[in-house]
Amino acid sequence: MAINVGERMPQGEFTQMTDKGPAKLGTDELFKGKKVVLFGLPGAFTPTCSAKHVPGFLQNAGALAAKGVDTIACVSVNDAFVMGAWAKDQGTGTKVLMLADGSAEYTKKLGLDLDLTARGMGVRAKRFAIVVNDGIAKHVAVENSPADLTVSSAEAILKAV
Repeated sequence: MAINVGERMPQGEFTQMTDKGPAKLGTDELFKGKKVVLFGLPGAFTPTCSAKHVPGFLQNAGALAAKGVDTIACVSVNDAFVMGAWAKDQGTGTKVLMLADGSAEYTKKLGLDLDLTARGMGVRAKRFAIVVNDGIAKHVAVENSPADLTVSSAEAILKAV
């Protein structure tokens, strides 16, 4: 069952690449007292994710901040090393946190996991975006297909915040 509007975000941890190597980031640190857009996608370096999803949030980071968004975070079922390399490739800087959910533990807690084993990709995240206010899901948008980018795009989320 996927997370719904009005529900508290599950407790958990992500890993993020830092200058000193991989570091844990807990959900309390990420969400407490903040307005956060958490968007998830099937995989780093994949076509729609790299060409449209992440770039859309980079291009709209200022507009989202103007609407009170404190943090934009991207989560994918990849390891911190891959997410770190992808952050450099995408030029995310401090605009978008790139968070690894290497074993899909948090993605499964959200109920937004997607089995792409038949495509050789294993368990991944559905394409989604959640607006979180102080740990509570205020808007949940999940795409029907991993190739779709309509309800979870930065432009759609900008209208929802």
